[in-house]
Amino acid sequence: MIGIREDSGAAPAPVSHAPALAANIFAEGGWLQGGLRLEHRPQQEAMARAVAAAMKADAPLLFEAGTGVGKSLAYLVPGLIHAVDTGRQLIVSTHTISLQEQLETSDLPKCRRLFQATPELERYAAFKSAVLVGKSNYLCTTRLAHALVDRSSLFADADYDELQRIAGWAEATDTGLRHDLRPPPRAEVWDAVNADSSSCSRKHCDPEKCFYQRARARMRSANLVIVNHALLFALISAGGAQANGATTDTRGVLFADDFLVLDEAHTVPEVATANFGLALSSYGVERALKFLFNPRTKRGLFRKLGGPEAQQLVVDALEAAKQFFDFLAATLLAPRAIVRVRAEGVAEPLLDGPLGALHRLLAKLADKLEDGRDRDELLEQRQRIKALQAGVNEWLTLGDKGHVYWAERGGRKQTIVSLRSAPIDVAPELRKHLFGCGTSVVCASATLAMGGRIEPFAARIGADDARAEVVESPFDFERHMRVFVAGDVPLPTPGEAKLALDVLADYVGFCTQAVRGGSLVLFTSYTDMRAVAATLEPVFRAAGRPFLMQGAELSRTELANQMRDRGDAVLFGTDSFWTGVDVPGDALAQVIITRLPFDPPTHPITEAKCEHIREAGGNPFNDLTLPDALIKFRQGVGRLIRTQTDRGLVTLLDSRLLQKSYGKLFLACLPQPEFAVMTRETRTKKFHPFA
Repeated sequence: MIGIREDSGAAPAPVSHAPALAANIFAEGGWLQGGLRLEHRPQQEAMARAVAAAMKADAPLLFEAGTGVGKSLAYLVPGLIHAVDTGRQLIVSTHTISLQEQLETSDLPKCRRLFQATPELERYAAFKSAVLVGKSNYLCTTRLAHALVDRSSLFADADYDELQRIAGWAEATDTGLRHDLRPPPRAEVWDAVNADSSSCSRKHCDPEKCFYQRARARMRSANLVIVNHALLFALISAGGAQANGATTDTRGVLFADDFLVLDEAHTVPEVATANFGLALSSYGVERALKFLFNPRTKRGLFRKLGGPEAQQLVVDALEAAKQFFDFLAATLLAPRAIVRVRAEGVAEPLLDGPLGALHRLLAKLADKLEDGRDRDELLEQRQRIKALQAGVNEWLTLGDKGHVYWAERGGRKQTIVSLRSAPIDVAPELRKHLFGCGTSVVCASATLAMGGRIEPFAARIGADDARAEVVESPFDFERHMRVFVAGDVPLPTPGEAKLALDVLADYVGFCTQAVRGGSLVLFTSYTDMRAVAATLEPVFRAAGRPFLMQGAELSRTELANQMRDRGDAVLFGTDSFWTGVDVPGDALAQVIITRLPFDPPTHPITEAKCEHIREAGGNPFNDLTLPDALIKFRQGVGRLIRTQTDRGLVTLLDSRLLQKSYGKLFLACLPQPEFAVMTRETRTKKFHPFA
């Protein structure tokens, strides 16, 4: 992980001027209008004042700000002022790369221009910002140099060619970040040269040459650090502020005395759940073992620092791992790709002995060496093997009674077996690691409330005592949004599945062809998406219509960029496209929602949460399934209107909106209360796009 602060015994913080200055900046006729010529938005002013007060008081805040409020500036401006005044670090965490890019390329430059244009704010104009990236993403030039020296013991000829490619890239790159290297480096070679090792440290590395150490230095001096939710919770799970040098009586989430903003906070329960559990795969175990010694190439760490005994232990562990994971694939995972484990003893602990023997040998080998890089590397691998052994044992014994355990098959060929666990109720973890850290934690999103109340969301994330506020979007949805509901799509029951998909494809084809500009079509399953795509892709191609689909070669960011550039593309997306996609203007003139976004009740996490709610006397559908679907539905609808001048259609192809009692709750979420019902017979007359 990355650490920033080295000093945990800081002096008492000076007074923060954030509340007073935020009032002057965001008021009508204030400095934001004068300095940046931005319009006054009462909702933005309300949010900025609330955020500044929460930061000064080190208090939690949950704030729902509708689309167009300008929430990024509402937390960045007071946050930067508070950070500079107090000498503390502001951590801003987002769920999507696109929002991170917006903060870096648009919002932070606006903050700097505001500060520069206003004499009373000039002292804040020199703020420093940095992006927090996990250690394994950085190239360590020290490890690279040693890998080149030790290449005969570490790498086969093909891998050495890859090592030389990385070395050539190291001479030209400014960042040393893996995602800047194209094509991406081979995983087994990158493992030997990345910074995720104790041998990459200030003791061993030249801070002027090592990309990670340079990034670490920038982090230590930054007023603002941007991170993503997945890394945030992974770092918290690994120890958080205490792992980065803070003492147990020092406030802070990631670093000593920091304070935090979680944007896109509606995703926090899901991301935290995924990162507070166990994730261990057959692929990961094999990579870890082959880093020590690869029997096929006869290369690895034990070629230099081990010997025949050590190498044989790795061979034994690899064979045990193959037997263990093959057994799970052939038995537990034979009928389905994801299977919950409810009892101990689903497999023999075949890995315990071999991993334990390796762990002891690594300690023995390290004890024979003087302090230095080689000893550090052996101790690092010892910890890695120990963690694998502990993880497998926890999974086999269902070690945490508050977790749900399962296995799943994955990878392109469905041959990778993963052992997983997750907390059934993540609120206690978040209460401890976020809201119990003595520092301000602000959660912001366009969709936190359920039926106008944020309290249910607050309870789910352990923020029961947090202040909660909601401000509406300033956009004119009644004039700029039209909503159509299809009333004759068969319900997605087993007997009607084929007919339902045929009708769905018919509607999607009709609605996308009738609208000028782009259409985003949101699905709840890859199966449905692929089936509809198989029917319509030839139709789009014949009409000269650009067609894009999630799951092909392009990433989500690249697909969104293509949609912006093409202007009239049809983009099919599933889960991750319901949130965070920002395509303003006519390039996104219609959002089509094919099914209400209910999570499948068969996933082990959902199943265990439902059981937990039922045991507590609650109703799983009302307390979990429906609230989650309502938030996701609001996010999907929110993809359409992104600017003051945007306009377009929301087309809903799930007849449960009209036939089920809960349908009115979804319809009540729409920012445009008026909607038209259509059928295949009436849609030609009733479906009216904007001219």
